[in-house]
Amino acid sequence: MILYPAIDLKDGKAVRLLRGDMDKATVFNDDPAAQAMEFVAAGCEWLHLVDLNGAFAGEPVNAAAVEAILSQTKTPAQLGGGIRDMATIEMWLSKGLARVILGTVAVENPDLVREAARAFPGKVAVGIDAKDGKVATKGWAEVTDVETTDLAKSFEDAGVAAIIYTDINRDGAMQGPNVESTAALANAVSIPVIASGGVSSLDDLKALNSCGAPLNGAISGRALYDGAIDLKEALELLRG
Repeated sequence: MILYPAIDLKDGKAVRLLRGDMDKATVFNDDPAAQAMEFVAAGCEWLHLVDLNGAFAGEPVNAAAVEAILSQTKTPAQLGGGIRDMATIEMWLSKGLARVILGTVAVENPDLVREAARAFPGKVAVGIDAKDGKVATKGWAEVTDVETTDLAKSFEDAGVAAIIYTDINRDGAMQGPNVESTAALANAVSIPVIASGGVSSLDDLKALNSCGAPLNGAISGRALYDGAIDLKEALELLRG
């Protein structure tokens, strides 16, 4: 299982939100590229980037910060937030991004996800952000009537590289991930699933790693910044 350190970008800075609330942001680093290099120095295999402003705006907003990260490290990075058309997908992949994450458009324009996955094999992931089992879009500002598992299953034949599943109620709250729901989703589809939201201790990583489902990885943000998880120790645990 891969551990993806998260760098959430708001106004050009690395922050963490509480349950997706833009008004409850804690700034952890004014220099996201420096933060990325700290994670890389600790030995991470991937970086998970989110353009928070972009998720609300529907277009890239923190592009300069993302480009700075991509220019300074060769570690593969995935990015979500404000990627809602083929031109933006092509732009990011041409700049060296390893994988784009499509969230809102997975609900509103699933044909784009399929087109992109065909055009860029292995480079397109679907972000499914759930609140009480329902999919939320537009930076989590809108909760739809779409069931999490139904959306995931609809992309079984699309060739997407992964599903990033976030339980919004757990995100940034340091209360542990929703292991049960994550495992249920991973067992319901053949697409690799990455767990996100609430991963706040080594015990959480152990629980996900032994949840009875084939998880591809887990994303952690606040716990790494706060020191609740030591990245080197966590990487050793998961590679163990």
